[in-house]
Amino acid sequence: MSIYQTIQDFVDLALKNGAIEAMDDIYLRNQLLHFLGLNNWEQPKISENKNQENSLLLMEQLLDIARENHRFDETESEFFEAALMNFITPRPSQINHDFWGKYKKSPKNATDYFYHLAREINQVKTRDIAKNIAFVHPTKYGDLEITINLSKPEKDPKAIAAAKAQKNSVYPKCALCLENEGLYGGSNHPARSNHRVIRMELNGANWDFQYSPYAYYNEHSIVFNEKHQPMKINRQAFENLLDFLDVFPHYMIGSNADLPIVGGSILTHDHYQAGRHTFPMMKASIRTQIQLENYPDIRAGIVNWPMSVMRLKSNNKAELLTASTEILEKWRHYNDESLEITAVTVDGVQHHTITPIASKNKEGYIIDLVLRDNNTSLEFPDGIFHPHQELHHIKKENIGLIEVMGLAILPPRLKTELKEVEKYLINEPNEINEIHLPWAKQLRESQKINPEDVHEAVQQAIGAVFEKVLRDAGVFKDNEEGQAAFYKFIDFINN
Repeated sequence: MSIYQTIQDFVDLALKNGAIEAMDDIYLRNQLLHFLGLNNWEQPKISENKNQENSLLLMEQLLDIARENHRFDETESEFFEAALMNFITPRPSQINHDFWGKYKKSPKNATDYFYHLAREINQVKTRDIAKNIAFVHPTKYGDLEITINLSKPEKDPKAIAAAKAQKNSVYPKCALCLENEGLYGGSNHPARSNHRVIRMELNGANWDFQYSPYAYYNEHSIVFNEKHQPMKINRQAFENLLDFLDVFPHYMIGSNADLPIVGGSILTHDHYQAGRHTFPMMKASIRTQIQLENYPDIRAGIVNWPMSVMRLKSNNKAELLTASTEILEKWRHYNDESLEITAVTVDGVQHHTITPIASKNKEGYIIDLVLRDNNTSLEFPDGIFHPHQELHHIKKENIGLIEVMGLAILPPRLKTELKEVEKYLINEPNEINEIHLPWAKQLRESQKINPEDVHEAVQQAIGAVFEKVLRDAGVFKDNEEGQAAFYKFIDFINN
């Protein structure tokens, strides 16, 4: 295929996506020629394969042209790439117009349109996401989902040095702000030229809906407040979650906790995570039915899960909101010294909150309330209800919303480190990292591992570690003492 055919196919993609109209064909072609470092044009012959090229393949071919013409430095490649894809990306006003037009047919029709577009314009980085390593680990709670996250590219030293040399900008205030839409990026801000957001309203406030560039699950989306304000778990948050389900009933939605250690990576901007995925925790059964005395319309129970989860179901939205809010407030004042559960320490700091997850089906609304405690101690300085020290070689980071629901997001370093663990287990020469040695010795002593089985054995051992991570994060442990204490908390709610 000629250079000119590639450019023309890219222009045709812009037309198909609604980024331009037919009259804009020559205009966009000329803009691309300059962008790529070209100053000539030859009308390509009409090809039988015209417009059949994948948008990402066209992108790569055009990037090669620009690279040959020295249009960007490799440290700027992600920014140039996003700016290139912006040529085939409709303006925000057009996307919003089309989205809400399709919504009139069905919510799914609207999200299907936006998700397909987000992948085609590389806002959702499907090629990078495909690099992730994923497998499942069977447990008595159901199959846990394990991923080693390889999608976010590692910054090379030159790029890091270049970013440090730039003057830090306070615009946008964070990576979630609406002001990222269309931003070229640089310094500490990612490339967002091709980034698009759907405007919407939740409970009378302006919110925005976008797909996550490095999605961790199907149709992984972010719902964020148009105002840059801190996350807060309260009645308003519960209302927002259920209101979102009224708009998009085919999605689930949840929020990270609003405290350090048990919260997510961005607590400075109020946001939720949604998507079209049934997480392991959502599939988990009810361990024990419970009665909430003041809420006769609610079917409630303790979920069979390594963390401490109450599930509430009801068609009565108002009662569900009131019950969830009461449970949150009761938990914020609940203490059990025998289990090191302390709501407020002597310095007046609040340590209890909830990670809520909501979904909807024919029976009504479902909300899972995961009890969180971010206290630390001399024995557990990183968190009493946080992965304990012996698990840090695999997972040390916060246990946020996605992992609470049974999907592990593990660091990319494990890809190479675990290969060395495999070699160690079958007595091959290796360079095993010392942090894995106690665990690897235990594995080798506990089971006979053959070369043909070693990869699967290590993956399942990783899954077992993640199960322990979730157990560590549970405030009421899955044992006789812990469950008895959970029932005491239920009594506290009902009194």
